Amino acid sequence: MKEIISEQELTCDAPNDMKRPETGLANLKYGLLGVAFGIVFVKAEIISWFRIQEMFRLHSFHMYGVIGSAVLVGMLSVWLIKRFDIKTLAGEKVVFHPKQFHSGQIWGGLLFGLGWAITGACPGPLFAQIGSGFLVVTVTLLSAIAGTWVYGYWRSRKG
Repeated sequence: MKEIISEQELTCDAPNDMKRPETGLANLKYGLLGVAFGIVFVKAEIISWFRIQEMFRLHSFHMYGVIGSAVLVGMLSVWLIKRFDIKTLAGEKVVFHPKQFHSGQIWGGLLFGLGWAITGACPGPLFAQIGSGFLVVTVTLLSAIAGTWVYGYWRSRKG
C-alpha cells in the first residue's frame, strides 16, 4: 500500500520558488561552475587540512580571510539583488524567505565545527579533496551523508 505524504512533510525551511525547473543539459552549467569552484578551492589552499588546522589553532589569518571575504560577497550580493530587483537567468524573481531561529542551530553549529576541526573538511571542499586524490576523505563524505540522513529521519519525527 502506497504511503500518503502530508503537505506538512513537504514543507521546506528554504522553499524553492522556481516556476520552471531546469533539467538535462541546462544543469551542465552548474557542473562546470562546480568544477571551476573546486579548482579555485585547490589553488587557494582552502581544501588543505593543514590550513584548516591553522585556522582552528588561531595560527593563521588565511582561512578567516577567505571566510570573511565570502560573507562580504554574500552580503553585497543579497543587497544588490534586493536593491535592483535582479532576476534569475530564467527571468524569475528572487525571493528571500525569513528563517526562524531555534536552539538546534547552536547545537548543530557546534557539532559542525567540531566535525570540521577533527576531519579538516567541511562539505564544500569534500569533493575537491577527493578529486585531488585524498581518497580517505570519502569516509568523511559518507559520514556527512549519514548525518544528513539521521537529521532528516529525526526531524520528520519531532513533535
